[in-house]
Parts: sequence; C-alpha cells; structure tokens
Amino acid sequence: MRLWRRRWIRRRPELETAVSARVARLFALDLGPTALLLGDVSSSLTLRPIGLIRTQKQVKFQAGHQPSETAEERNILELFPDCNYELALRDLAGFERVWLIWWFHRNPTWRPLVLPPRGPAQRRGVFATRSPHRPNPLGMTPVRLLGIEGRRLILGPCDLVDGTPVFDLKPYIPAYDAFPETAAGWIDEVDAQLRQPARFVVSLAAHATMQAQWLRENWNIDFIPRLGELLARDPSVHRTRRITRRGPELRVIGCGAWRAVFRVEGETVEVVALEAGYPLRFLTRENHEEVPDRDAQMAFLERWPERPAAAE
Repeated sequence: MRLWRRRWIRRRPELETAVSARVARLFALDLGPTALLLGDVSSSLTLRPIGLIRTQKQVKFQAGHQPSETAEERNILELFPDCNYELALRDLAGFERVWLIWWFHRNPTWRPLVLPPRGPAQRRGVFATRSPHRPNPLGMTPVRLLGIEGRRLILGPCDLVDGTPVFDLKPYIPAYDAFPETAAGWIDEVDAQLRQPARFVVSLAAHATMQAQWLRENWNIDFIPRLGELLARDPSVHRTRRITRRGPELRVIGCGAWRAVFRVEGETVEVVALEAGYPLRFLTRENHEEVPDRDAQMAFLERWPERPAAAE
C-alpha cells in the first residue's frame, strides 16, 4: 500500500499506467494536507505484513462475527523469517491475550454505508461498524495467546480466514483495553435483542438430514450448527446474511461454499435441502483448484446432480 505526494505524481505522469487515474487523483487530493504534516520525512506510506495466520476457516461464513471464547480452536500465526521477529517476541509469553492488526485481503472496495449482518436490515455508517468494507480495510481482533514456538504464535479462537496477512501484534492490557461499561450505540440495542430467546425453531427435512450426514461422514464438513444459529434468529431476506428468495415459498442462505434451501411457516424454519455453492462447470475449470471444498462439492454434485423437487 503506497501513497504518493501530489507534486510527485505531477512529475511522474507515467504512474497513471500503473495506478488508475481515479486512484491517482484521490492520492493527489487526499495526501496533500498529509504531506504538509509529514514534512519531507517520507514521500510514501508503506505497510508490510509481518506474517500470515493459518486457520481452519476457508470462507467468511466459517469465521463468524467475533471469536467464540467457548470454541476449542488452535490457530497459528507464522511470522516471516529473516526479520529478527524472534527477538521482537521476547517478553510476550507472559501475556494471556494479544491484539492482531490485520488486513481484510478479500475486500477490494469500500462503502460509506454498509448493511451489518446483525440486527434489522438498516444501513449504517461504516465507521460505526466492524464491516470489512472500509477505506483502509484494517481489522483488529483480541485473541488468546496459548504459546510461542520460535516464529510461530499458537492462538486460540479468532475470526480470521486462513491466509490473512497480519501487520502487527500488541499485548492486550486489561487495565487499558477493557471498558465493559462503555456505551456501544446501536450495537447495545442489537445485543439486547440477541439476549432474548431465539424466535424461530429450525429443523431439517429428511433429505437435508441425509445430505448433512453424508457431508459430515465423508468430508468432515458440518455447517449445520452455524446455519441453525443464523436462521433461529432471523430467516428474513437479507443481503449481507446472503438470504434470498427462490420462488414464492422458498428461501436460500449462503453458507460459505454451500447453500441451504428452507421455508418459513409461522415461527418454524424447515431446511429442505443442501446444495453446492458452485456449479460443476465452474468447479471443473482449469486453475480453479483452490475453490473451498472443491472436491467435496464435485462429489456432492455427482451424488445429487439436480435439485430435489422440494427445493424447486
């Protein structure tokens, strides 16, 4: 991530070939006052990752909105070699938690108004949310520090997908970092609603139960608990929660690399079928080997090549 001074861009018009004209204009306009504050110390601002985190979460659906303190989970932050990071980790072992400063690397754009996944379908200013769609998509997460092995930090539950670049880590200091009595704006209202018992009862039809069992036993894939948690709270159509309509009676929710088809009657939600998230023509394309659960989806489509009648 590099920002150029206004006058530097003017002297280097060839940058337009490497950076879009729109982005260059933004840098020229926005960095002018910043450059005055910085003086002549630097003509650019650069962030370099210190390492990558390794988790079992391949898609955003698996990550949740905040780390679950009750989850039995081990994640690894691998710091890059030949940077003296081993020395930088000295004295960190005495801390129970650390802050991770990281990059939403799967979000190339930002929005001034966003639709949070929790609460009513109401757009809010991005700076009043933890949305990944930010001008500079930086994330921060406090995680438990379970151990340090050379350049590897063993961490507890986190909300980062596998391969997320980490820019910095800082010790979590309870006396300075925790203010539990502080007002949290609209989030206080949403949390109060979430403390109420779930309104909807979620069940799986026979076909969906068979598919879920097949995924668990053959591929160790089980998104049903997370699916049930979301639908029990609010199964209404919602763009951020990836819930859409399918015909007059059915709805579909995206579950990472998978989908679930369900119907709502009163306060009962019935999941009638599970589906692969990608069509076979996409999964079999060259250079698509990194699609999450690709082999499992291909096997699933071979076993269930068509949508069941209940899901039409």
